[in-house]
Amino acid sequence: RDRTTVCLARASSSTMASAADRLNISSQLEHLQSRHVGTGHADATRHEWAVNIHRDSYASYVGHHPMVSYFAVANGESIGRTKYDFTQKMLLPCGLPPEVEEE
Repeated sequence: RDRTTVCLARASSSTMASAADRLNISSQLEHLQSRHVGTGHADATRHEWAVNIHRDSYASYVGHHPMVSYFAVANGESIGRTKYDFTQKMLLPCGLPPEVEEE
């Protein structure tokens, strides 16, 4: 009997710890999403998510000179032209957003 009681007590305490961990993780995620625009949220559409990913990628390419150099050599263009092209692609990286059907 004592072993069963101890095992049940341990199981219930680990369940409580996991619920507290989930709440902590959830609150950290909400805090992250409120501070940083590109981290997404539950109501983000597929298009918004793709735009954030593409913009982050282009910004990273422009900010890291070796990456821009690689793309410039691969495309046979100058580094300045490649940076310009990437910054222009950041405006509408995935095209216009799809039309939303209203009910």
